[in-house]
Formats: sequence, structure tokens, C-alpha cells
Amino acid sequence: MFEHINTAWAIPWYTTMVIINVMSVVYCAIVYKKSLLPRDGKDLTYRKWMRIMGVIVTLVSAYRAIGVWCLPYTFRIPNTFAEVSFAGLIAYAMLKFDTYIPPSEDTRANKFKSFITKTPYILVGCIVLAQPIDTWGGITHFALTSVLVETLWGIGFLSILPLAIMQLRRVFSIKDKEKLERFRIMKYSSVIIATWCVMYCIYRWIFTLPAMWASALSILKTGLPPPETGLQAIIDALGFRTRTSLEYRDWGFGFLIWFSAYFSILTWISIFLMQAPRPREISGKHDAKETLITLALAAIAVITLITIISLPADIDEKIMLIILGGIILVPIVYIFVSELKRVKLKTTIE
Repeated sequence: MFEHINTAWAIPWYTTMVIINVMSVVYCAIVYKKSLLPRDGKDLTYRKWMRIMGVIVTLVSAYRAIGVWCLPYTFRIPNTFAEVSFAGLIAYAMLKFDTYIPPSEDTRANKFKSFITKTPYILVGCIVLAQPIDTWGGITHFALTSVLVETLWGIGFLSILPLAIMQLRRVFSIKDKEKLERFRIMKYSSVIIATWCVMYCIYRWIFTLPAMWASALSILKTGLPPPETGLQAIIDALGFRTRTSLEYRDWGFGFLIWFSAYFSILTWISIFLMQAPRPREISGKHDAKETLITLALAAIAVITLITIISLPADIDEKIMLIILGGIILVPIVYIFVSELKRVKLKTTIE
């Protein structure tokens, strides 16, 4: 496999992703333990479900990244929980955002704006609907499964994009310094969610879906191949089968990026959101560990993005990575600089 120049980079990349995912699991455990406090009963249900969904995404991401070489096809089962959990994290955070920082005007008087506030339900609905289609396609090898699933994902995140931008503008309109400090985590979450929505919509609706639909229409013109059916199709789909050396030779740049880097980005977002972004009481003490962990995670993300962009790839893949990587850097740099300023301010006060 590694004699081929196009896959010679795979082992060092795989090693890097294993290390990063192990660190993500450790960081998730730290955040999980911290999220159990305070035990004051406030937002108890919200915090509980955000913790659960964050842990699911992190563990499944690590499983995918580490087991990418011999991943059994039953990964579809845990993957379903992870994808629904990721959508749930974003949707729940956005719905609670409107509770903590409501719009200045009554959205009920405007049907369109009222509809926009409900779009997180559309996101969850699209991702949930995509799961049985993806599972069925994995069993039958139906030719149009991928385009249908990815279109649902694209519709889901496109639907919440207006709300994400509205919430971003709302939180940045707060000028009171004390209030801003209370909403600091929510401000970070709004930046992350809006950036992810923009990045994902660009990726899906510009780079991938047009080509996928062109291919799908071409298949429809020539005639759909019959799907595989029967007990043997189910056995083949659920059976534990290691990939052959021939299948390894077909692995390209996009495959490992999809199976490792993509889910790792989802993991970082999930770990942040599992803290259940909400207004926090201002404490006189500065949590140095929290800041160090945040800065370390941002540094890891920057290094990973640089590693991705430096890997050998076709020109169109390079352009995609540079654009999307640049967009991902926006929240990373913002949080990094904000935390550094916060440390400097706290140090000066103390």
C-alpha cells in the first residue's frame, strides 16, 4: 500500500489523528467532570443532555479515527448516534440561546422570523431522516443514497444559517463589559456555530453537491442499477470484514480526511458545546486550568489544519482545504486572542 506515492503520507497522518483523538477523549473527560458542577439544579436537563451528546460524539470520533484501517461496516450503528448527537448539540444550544438572549423585538409578530427561530428542529429532523436512508443504502448499495443523505445534511445546516448569523449579531451587540463576561461562553459558541454553518454550507453546496447531483442525474438517465436485497445483503452489511489490500489502494486523500479530520473537527465543537453554553456567574478568581486547556486545544487545531493543508493533494482539494481551513481558523483565532486578553486583564486586576 505505502509504495504508492499518493498514499505514502497515510501512516504519519493516521498516527497524528490517533494522538489527537486520544487527547480529545481525555479533554472530554475533564470537561465532563467539570460540567457536573455547580450542583445548584439550574438548567439541569440542558446540561445533562449536552454532556451525554458530547461524550457520544467524542467516543465515536475516536473509534472512527483509530479504527479507520480495519473499520467494520457496523460503524454505521455508533455513527448514527454520533451524527444525531452532533445535530442535537447545535440545535439545543441555539434554542437555549434565544431563551438567555431573546431578540429585542417580538418575533411572533413576524412569521418569517418566528420560523427562523424554529429551524434547529429542521436540522435535527434532516439528520435523523438521513440515518435510515444511509443505513438502507449501506445494505442495498442503492446508487443515489449518498446524494440523498448529503442533501439532507446540506438542507439541515443551511436552514439554521440565518438564525446562527442573527444570534451572532445579537451577542456582539452587547456592550456592557460585565454582561459580556457573563455571556462569554455563549459568545464563543455563537462564533463557532456560525462559522461551522458557513463552512459546511460552502463545502456542501459549492464543492460537493453540484457534482454529486450531476452524477446522480447521469445515473438516472442511463438507468438505476437494481439494489441488492435479501438476507445475504444484510449479512454482508453487518458482518465484520477487514478491508483488503486492493481496497486500500483505492484510498485517496479525501478518504482519510473524511474519516479522521472531519470527525475530529466535529469532536472539538462537541466538546465545547457539551459545556452547555449559558450565562455564568462572574467569579473573582481566574480559572487558569480552563484557559490553558482552551489555548492548548486551539493550538492543536491550528497545527492539525496546517498539517492537512501541507499534505499532497490535487489543486481542487488544496483550494477547498485552504478556504475551509481559513474559515475554521476564524473561531480558533478569536477564542485564542480573547482568552489571552482575558488572562492579561485578570493578571492586571490581581
